[in-house]
Amino acid sequence: MIVLASASPRRRELLAAAGITFTVHPADVDEAQHPDEEPVAYALRVATAKAHAIDAVHVLAADTVVHLDGRVLHKPGLPDAARATLRLLSGREHTVSTAAVFRGAVERSVVVHTRVCFRALGDEEIDRYVATGEPLDRAGAYAIQGGGGALVDWIDGSYTNVVGLPLRETLAMLAR
Repeated sequence: MIVLASASPRRRELLAAAGITFTVHPADVDEAQHPDEEPVAYALRVATAKAHAIDAVHVLAADTVVHLDGRVLHKPGLPDAARATLRLLSGREHTVSTAAVFRGAVERSVVVHTRVCFRALGDEEIDRYVATGEPLDRAGAYAIQGGGGALVDWIDGSYTNVVGLPLRETLAMLAR
């Protein structure tokens, strides 16, 4: 049995939809980004720490970061921070990177990158979206599988990666 070291309901939904049998045991690790830590290195470090924090034979952990110009766009937490993040993303391309780590007899990892471009957003539209509350607890201040999907002009890469777990690549890693 695989233990999913994550509290993310989106990761649970994706794995369940793929027919994977698992239990959930969220890992309690420090997820603070280190000074000068690059976004992908940060995601891989946190995912690895989550995988090692759980005492089980087979553990799957992941961490997703939204980044732009070398800067991680964390969960905003507050409406004003969400508005600022959405204005920053408006009309621009950014990257969503997920590091997934599977710890079993052998430890494996995969990092998947998806390019996402927002269309130009007006202040009223940003205010309406922020008022839903959805962006407050989401990396990059949006949920592509929710109302934030309407903000996206295009993506290049894995949709499930942007949701929070690159399903095709994760299933291939688990199959090895």
